[in-house]
Amino acid sequence: MPLLAIAPPAFDVDLALAYATPDNVCGRPLYARAAAYLHRDAAACLQRAIALARPLGLRLRLFDAFRPTEAQQALWEACPLPGFVAAPAEGSAHSRGVAVDLTLLDAAGTTLDMGTAFDDFSPRSRHGDATVSPAAQRNRLLLLGLMRLAGFEHHADEWWHYHLPDAARYPLLGDAALGGDGLMPR
Repeated sequence: MPLLAIAPPAFDVDLALAYATPDNVCGRPLYARAAAYLHRDAAACLQRAIALARPLGLRLRLFDAFRPTEAQQALWEACPLPGFVAAPAEGSAHSRGVAVDLTLLDAAGTTLDMGTAFDDFSPRSRHGDATVSPAAQRNRLLLLGLMRLAGFEHHADEWWHYHLPDAARYPLLGDAALGGDGLMPR
């Protein structure tokens, strides 16, 4: 199953891949390089989301996309938090190439306020959390609407996570799915 590279100019997104840097919940890079990939079905939905955001003067910033099973294992070992991090035995939609973690940018390239940071594993990250500001609630609803119209489902506990509705039908993929161009450190 081929994974498509998600990068400009084919995809008008801002890449800020958290797991390619030490600025993530693990405190170390999980990926050797900052590259994003998706299954072609998810990539098509992402293109629709990009097209829906554009007339509103918005762009998408991607924090994560395909996550090899090896990286999912490392993430689970660092943060074994059911409900937020999928246990490797269950498999993550990210490890199937059909999930994205993202936020919205305005026309100036400023991140819209979502009330919490990406990977804030607290109740405040839930969709519909009323303890975040009204502006953050509106921004979350805007992202939710764009992504749902594009064909994604949301994760109730994470305002940033979207996946294809039938994610479990896609196989789990390791770093080898990218051939010699893998993400994992060697």
